[in-house]
Amino acid sequence: MGPTLAAVSDYPWNEATATGVGSHPGEDHLEAMRVVFGELPALPYLPELPERGVGADMVGRGASMLVELPVEVQPSGWRVADRPGRDARRARDHLIRDLDGMEEAAQGYVGPLKVQVCGPWTLAASVELRYGDKILADQGAVRDLSESLAEGVAAHVADVRTRVPGVTTVIVQLDEPGLPGVLAGTVPSASGFARLPAVEPEIAVQRLATVLAAAGDFPIVHCCAPRVPLGVLRRAGARGVSLDAALLRRRDEDEIGEAVEAGTALFLGVVPGTDTRLLDVGVVAKPARELWRRLGFPSSTLASQVVLTPACGLAGASPRYARAALAKCRESAVVLREDPGE
Repeated sequence: MGPTLAAVSDYPWNEATATGVGSHPGEDHLEAMRVVFGELPALPYLPELPERGVGADMVGRGASMLVELPVEVQPSGWRVADRPGRDARRARDHLIRDLDGMEEAAQGYVGPLKVQVCGPWTLAASVELRYGDKILADQGAVRDLSESLAEGVAAHVADVRTRVPGVTTVIVQLDEPGLPGVLAGTVPSASGFARLPAVEPEIAVQRLATVLAAAGDFPIVHCCAPRVPLGVLRRAGARGVSLDAALLRRRDEDEIGEAVEAGTALFLGVVPGTDTRLLDVGVVAKPARELWRRLGFPSSTLASQVVLTPACGLAGASPRYARAALAKCRESAVVLREDPGE
């Protein structure tokens, strides 16, 4: 396999960069913001705090960004409605409060900034239609959801740019943990007694592309599930993919190599998302170094094209561990530059 075609300047971050995935423990959004900007000064992000309740979770936040597609919470979960419900308004309030906190924490900040949004396929597999099954069961409704979400994401990016004038690139991360199940036909129906039909890869590409096109200059997709459909993500326009290194298998490496050679950035999860003993930085960086070596890429490109992250969100961790995990990612990213291996 030849050297990567991308140059260092193609990426909106500096070499030896780390970031987080999205969620944080606790309910204090200002403290979470201080932790993120303190531990990840090269690529901070807007943390999500699902412990605050309905509307603060990934699906609730994504649903609150939909434009002219109101939602509410029923006993079965989020559902399309005639007008926004109380929980949808609460989700929007959480987002505005978080953006206010980010604006305060980012005073004087200059550089890239990452925000996370629930992707269209995971949202379609989680939200129900007004009177029936999940949105995923109706491909016309999925199209409408994708277009609505794209409009909401574009407005969100514009808002972030206004609030943080020093931001050089808003990196939008679409969270798509449900996408492998959507493609495999394993998503249960609303009743739970059946499985919804598998979605054709090209349809998946089209709907993802609608949202990614609205997400700015450097959109990425996060999927902390086995068998991430890298081909679908690349064809849809993802400039980077966020993966759990522990779930990668040798059979995935050809597809990963093709993505890397095309210039796709890897956000590689190398630190567990829940409390455990954190290992030495050399051990933490080892999966990235060894993957690069096996793929045959020059070690000089490793620290620019790979960003280290926790394996997934940190909502299930203790606040102390969450801070330590982010710090460990930051420290381990330096290894990719100082001792990339051959």
